[in-house]
Amino acid sequence: MPRSRLVTSDDWPEAELRAAVLAGELVAVGACWASPVEPQTPSLRAAAAAWTLRDARLIAGTRTAAWIWGATSRPPTPLEAAISPQARVHVDAGVRLREVVIDPTDVVRMGGPDGPGGLGVTTPLRTAIDLLRTPSTGERTFGTAQAEAVRGLITIGAVSVTEVEERLCGLGTIPLVRQASRRLRALLEPDQPAFVADQPALTR
Repeated sequence: MPRSRLVTSDDWPEAELRAAVLAGELVAVGACWASPVEPQTPSLRAAAAAWTLRDARLIAGTRTAAWIWGATSRPPTPLEAAISPQARVHVDAGVRLREVVIDPTDVVRMGGPDGPGGLGVTTPLRTAIDLLRTPSTGERTFGTAQAEAVRGLITIGAVSVTEVEERLCGLGTIPLVRQASRRLRALLEPDQPAFVADQPALTR
């Protein structure tokens, strides 16, 4: 992707960029800016995310990937990325990092200066699975934002319910698969809100 399609604070002072937004000359694309007539494509959003996720080993995932694919209107703050457990990388406060094994077939590279290349992004299917398998406790928890991102991926046709169900079935007994299936079913209920809290299993 030609670098000139995006403008960053490396190019102009941020105050001038924000003034250009108020004047209708630029629109925000994540932490970057672009012309209002520039199509808001996954490639453009990936290039904007890559400006923050500068290490080539980082992979945009979960809500960041959902935004890149167009399933949500805004990226998360901080950006969410993944890296191999064997890698060591320093990230700033603008990035939330998780260590996870991701198969190369679950990653698409886009947003680079020459088309392919650039930032690694989890595929829509892997993105949906990772969102649905977000833990129920701890620093990262499944909530409305994650549910809306999954629903968005399905709504825009980036992934189908059948694909998600089949992938979950194929995961066997790895952690959070049952919770993920319950969450997916809740999302499909027409009268359900975007997020339904996990319910404890009934005991006798």
